Amino acid sequence: LEAIGGRPLADLDVPVRAALRLGAYELAFLDGVPARASVNEAVELVRAAGAARATGLVNAVLRKASEQIRPLVEALPEGSANEAALKHSYPDWIAETWWREWGTEEALALMKAQNEPPETAVRVVGAADARVVERIDPEELEQGRIWPQSRGSQLAGQAVGVREGERVLDLCAAPGGKTMQLAETAAEAVAVELHEGRARELEENVKRLGFDNVTVVNADARELPRELTGFHRVLVDAPCSGLGVLASRPDLRWRAQPLPELQRELLGVAAERVKPEGTITYSVCTIAGAENEDVVDASGLLVEPLGGEWPQYAHPRRPEFLLTLPHKHGTSGFFVARLRTKAPTSRRRP
Repeated sequence: LEAIGGRPLADLDVPVRAALRLGAYELAFLDGVPARASVNEAVELVRAAGAARATGLVNAVLRKASEQIRPLVEALPEGSANEAALKHSYPDWIAETWWREWGTEEALALMKAQNEPPETAVRVVGAADARVVERIDPEELEQGRIWPQSRGSQLAGQAVGVREGERVLDLCAAPGGKTMQLAETAAEAVAVELHEGRARELEENVKRLGFDNVTVVNADARELPRELTGFHRVLVDAPCSGLGVLASRPDLRWRAQPLPELQRELLGVAAERVKPEGTITYSVCTIAGAENEDVVDASGLLVEPLGGEWPQYAHPRRPEFLLTLPHKHGTSGFFVARLRTKAPTSRRRP
């Protein structure tokens, strides 16, 4: 951008830099978006941010970039993690993590897949299968017949294994897709959400889809009321770096950070609130061992293998876990583990 615009980005205001970078990313990587639409959107972002004086600069730079940026990007090398990070628009730490954990070929495939438009998938309320669609029908959504949710996310909900008559706790629930997935079978679902606005959104979603067996609790999962205990199943769909959903949120990669300490804390809460022979399902929408298998290994909880039930999604290195990979499965990246605080006791036949 500096080469095209002839001015150092560091000299520009933050909103202007951000708009230029977003516009350049769309122009370089998003097929199907007309160049004029990307340029116009960036100009309007700058105007809305109160930097109207810079709209001419943004318009001129991005119009020029629309003609030059793709050949420039395609000509960049990608033989090392840092080179690939520049070419495919990733922070160095993400490229280095994938390079180290997956090797050159897999890392490059991941990076390219996460620059492609994401799948559009919905869960049909009351049905077990996911539906991949070209567009979400607003009428079906408003009527509560479908819910936008990737196949990777739906897999995490299915792996909880909830049965009829059970009480389920969802510790990080908003916007509610997995909560309602569990509530279709459970007798009672308690959905915990830290942020007040997201908790209100969760309540509205629950009402729109007609679930009367869901209780929303606006609280920090680490400071729950004492009476919220004795659950058959607990889902910890923990906050994470989000490296599995970068196709739908390319902006996230520049703000993402691993959160293993928080994830371990949440697993500790789940272990306190689940029945002695209940299960805890840990899921995160990321592709990084530090937030996936390392967190489970550090928890001290017993692993209930899942790879035999969903062999197509078995983790390549740890088949007791599930891992959806965008470049292999065409959906968002999700790590899923099902855990116990103690081994189940065998039941003798009378």
